[in-house]
Amino acid sequence: MTTPRMRWSTQTRLVVSLLVLALFIFLLFRFSVVIPPLILAFILAYILSPVVNRLQKRFQIKRGVATALIYLIMVLIAAIVPLLIAPLLAAQYTDLNLDIQLILGKVEALLGQRFTLLGITIDGGVLIDQISSSFRLLAEPFIGQTLVFLVNVITSFIWVIFILIFSFYLIKDGHVLGKSIEGLIPPDYSQDYVRLRDEINTVWGSYFRGQLVLALVVSVIFTVAGFFLGIPFFLAMGILAGLLEFLPSIGHAIWLVIATILALSVGSTWLPLPNWAFTLLIIFLHTAFTQFDLNYLIPRIIGRRVRLHPIVVILGIVVGALTAGILGIPLAAPTIASARVVGRYIYANLLDLDPFPAEVAQPSLDNTGDESG
Repeated sequence: MTTPRMRWSTQTRLVVSLLVLALFIFLLFRFSVVIPPLILAFILAYILSPVVNRLQKRFQIKRGVATALIYLIMVLIAAIVPLLIAPLLAAQYTDLNLDIQLILGKVEALLGQRFTLLGITIDGGVLIDQISSSFRLLAEPFIGQTLVFLVNVITSFIWVIFILIFSFYLIKDGHVLGKSIEGLIPPDYSQDYVRLRDEINTVWGSYFRGQLVLALVVSVIFTVAGFFLGIPFFLAMGILAGLLEFLPSIGHAIWLVIATILALSVGSTWLPLPNWAFTLLIIFLHTAFTQFDLNYLIPRIIGRRVRLHPIVVILGIVVGALTAGILGIPLAAPTIASARVVGRYIYANLLDLDPFPAEVAQPSLDNTGDESG
């Protein structure tokens, strides 16, 4: 006759749970340097996992082989694309550097004069010399830091390798890990866990894969429009517009400020318009594109599940930047959208309502990322 197994008391369970939580928080702070690379690895796995799924099903090959092929293609693209656009960007950067020097020269000539304000004469030349000396003093500590720079480059390269390897195994064995986690959920909550997981997967998958497509589309639109309008450095400005799509609500404003400065100081490269008129044209077209982006491109490319009010997104970006640095900025929108999903579930259970109403009960299968890391 077997002896009945002694079960933990409620007090023991509480103590063990608190100890495990304390250990987790300690490890989180102790190895916080690993968190950003891990997040980037998970993001990369989210983006590439559906592509691996399709390749595996299409050619009936092992998942490891499909993952390796996708990573090989990605590395080749990452090596070839910069080689193709680098010469054009280098030429535009040289022109930009010359134009900035010209603009600074004009500003220095303007401010270098004597001004009389309320009977007080201010020598602008002396003021500029003092400002230049201050900048030189600030820059001196950064001169001669070549060794530190090389160490940072090597460290970054090691982290890139870590991200690629970790994300590779997340994609290759992510579905196994997901089933293991699902097996730890109590049976009574298993269905709720699957529904929440699918909804959150939809949010993150839609955001990151859609954001890449949106950035590419916006880059092409701005590059072509910049070429025909004569926007200075149209290729660099087009690429910048695509990258700024990762900053919801504030990316458009940043691009417009830069474009306005260039339009006022340089003007169009071929349109016979005064600089002020060209600036107004840029502002008008950019405002129209912003509405097109918000009301057409984003809902169709990213989807409506991640759509949040601009005020919420801006506050999220500020909190994300203060909490997680630059990585917290692009993660703000999907994190808030995920919190909305979890918050709705908690709110419904607190009020004894249906946490999965019919309109959101079944996430789109195209965006679930069911086997993502």
